[in-house]
Amino acid sequence: MPRLAAMSGSNPNMLRLGKKIGFVAGVILFGAVILSTRYYMVDVPVYHFFGHFLGGGEGPDPSALHLRGEFVESNLGAAQGASGSLTVRMIAQQFVFVPQCVEVPAGVPVTFRMTSADVVHMLSFLGTDYGLKVVPGAVTEATFAFAKPGTFKIPCHEFCGAGHYAMRGQLNVVPREQFAGMLPGERRTCELR
Repeated sequence: MPRLAAMSGSNPNMLRLGKKIGFVAGVILFGAVILSTRYYMVDVPVYHFFGHFLGGGEGPDPSALHLRGEFVESNLGAAQGASGSLTVRMIAQQFVFVPQCVEVPAGVPVTFRMTSADVVHMLSFLGTDYGLKVVPGAVTEATFAFAKPGTFKIPCHEFCGAGHYAMRGQLNVVPREQFAGMLPGERRTCELR
């Protein structure tokens, strides 16, 4: 042991070098941990950027969502397909969900297709275990069924900027008969009729 102490004490440059290497390794590890917790803010946008060169990365253009493609304004809200399937299309953007309120029938599987116009957003339907994380340039899809009529608040759970606290939406689950009598435009708003 005295010999080891004598060796390490005899070369102060090696000690300084070891401390520098340890510090740099610690900074790199800390940065990797932080970036790994922000997967959707770092990895997904990088994938979409380089994906065009690698044959992937096909997704909606966040800067043109309202102008062309699946997420134009006339396609948003609840739409019933020819087979009777129900799809809800929504856009999350600072600091609002578009449309802000959607109506769907009770007891029917509903496929949600969502994207973001700007940053990562995470929403949930309060009172359920359902939730979605949406990122710019990608479409998130999930199918949920709401057993009985009710109102579900939809807050954003991913900090998205200064107005994050006010980012709220609403899902109204109505009886099937009531939904069947609604016009398509009435399914993407919760205005009183």
